[in-house]
Amino acid sequence: MNITNNQNETSVFPIGNRGSAEWFSGEVHVQGLVSPEQMEGLYNVGQVTFSPGGRTHWHTHPIGQVLLVIEGEGWYQERGEPAQVLTKGTTIAIPKDVEHWHGASADSKMVHIAISNMFEGSNVTWMTPVTDEEYAEVSK
Repeated sequence: MNITNNQNETSVFPIGNRGSAEWFSGEVHVQGLVSPEQMEGLYNVGQVTFSPGGRTHWHTHPIGQVLLVIEGEGWYQERGEPAQVLTKGTTIAIPKDVEHWHGASADSKMVHIAISNMFEGSNVTWMTPVTDEEYAEVSK
């Protein structure tokens, strides 16, 4: 058994490192919680903290992903579908190969735990950024 306690005084887990501009727009931080190596290469778990307006790029997952929103407000949108509001306590089960994005609302940060299944050593395929126009459209 491998037990890790990452708790600190200001939040459940540390905020983590700044997310890459190759995958995120705005200020986003990623904190790994469980690595694939700890789980026989099957999945990984991480906390993602989105500052207001921060968001992922469009992307897919080869086996799927689960999001557990633990703080704030934000958005989840599948390509061609209306955006869904995310609030503390929201869970999203994202099917494999569904193109989507998620992130904070324009006036609130949003924090979620992401559980991503691995397939042939990868858990995500990154695509194009969510444009400012696409992002503005969801908040109308």
